[in-house]
Amino acid sequence: MDEGLRIALTRLDDPAVEVNTLPRSFLAVLPVTGASVATLGGFLGSQTVSATDSSSAWLDELQFDLGEGPCWDALLTARPVMEPDLRGEQGAQRWPAFGRAVRRRSIASIFAFPLSIGNLRFGAVDLYSSVPLTFDAAQTEQASALASAVARHVLRRSLSDLEEPESALSPYSRRRVHQATGMVLAQLDIDADDARLLLQSHAFATDRNVMAVADDVLDGRLIFSKDSGAIEVDS
Repeated sequence: MDEGLRIALTRLDDPAVEVNTLPRSFLAVLPVTGASVATLGGFLGSQTVSATDSSSAWLDELQFDLGEGPCWDALLTARPVMEPDLRGEQGAQRWPAFGRAVRRRSIASIFAFPLSIGNLRFGAVDLYSSVPLTFDAAQTEQASALASAVARHVLRRSLSDLEEPESALSPYSRRRVHQATGMVLAQLDIDADDARLLLQSHAFATDRNVMAVADDVLDGRLIFSKDSGAIEVDS
């Protein structure tokens, strides 16, 4: 086993390791520019656990908001998802909305590895490179081994965090999105899916992410209301 990989795996198995250092293990072993670790779906919710840089965190937020992208594919297939040429025709066709948004950034290649334990799938690791990059078989195996170690750590920590107060959560926590969904639900007397859709639609219309819109709802800067049967936004 590669010495760098061995050290990274040993470190990841330590329960005392801080979650904000988890994605750095991938940068220590693989020639990628950035990495993020995220939970996805209904089991633990969709939120970034930690990220090495702002672009990595942005990639997660974009995929949460759009509902498409490599992390979702990795979760659904339980297999690595690799796109060496994100700006090429194939990359654009795989994820149309995601691909268009990513063209604005210096992101040439992207890779996603599922977070899973047995049959339980609950997240993904996203890796990106600012220059075109292809993983060989050894690098794919290394990334998969790291993702497996991260999965164990994230599951233990996420279950523990369910008991944590808001102030103790990761700065990437999307608990406020869930709280804002509840407020919109109450304001308009609609179901949770429609409330989330309204938040996403407003975020798209104002060129912001859903988390920022949720903050406005919770802080009272944005109120959804019904007037003559139509939904209006007061801000």
